[in-house]
Amino acid sequence: MKKKDNFETISTNRRARFDYEIIETYIAGIALLGPEIKSVRLKQVNINSAFAKVENDEVFIYGMQISPYRFNTVQSIDEFRKRKLLLTKNEIKRIKSQTEKKGYSLIPLEIFIKNGWAKIKLAVARGRKKFDKKEYIKEKDIERETRREMKY
Repeated sequence: MKKKDNFETISTNRRARFDYEIIETYIAGIALLGPEIKSVRLKQVNINSAFAKVENDEVFIYGMQISPYRFNTVQSIDEFRKRKLLLTKNEIKRIKSQTEKKGYSLIPLEIFIKNGWAKIKLAVARGRKKFDKKEYIKEKDIERETRREMKY
């Protein structure tokens, strides 16, 4: 008997798809402390200014804000601390080779909980220039118009 996947989206980085051209996506686990996972489950997370880096064959995320859990009595935890991401060695090698190219970076797209575990969807992405963003907006408008016309 197959267990049904419990999937709940916690936070998304909507600006990332506009500012970056997504090349490839990865799903990674996040190493969190006890009070942090409780805050994540309460959706007290912000990943809009976050980015990830490969250091010593490990991937860390910087700038991800997890608000302090208000019922925490043990210790205070820095809400912007760097957190380790859990990926396989092959994925880390691949990400490292892709992000070493000029203009490529590793950005978070969304955080979700799957079967009780906090996961993050990362993307290797290339930054868009201002004129690229204008083209992207035009394409989206055309696509929206065609869908609207097909509806009627």
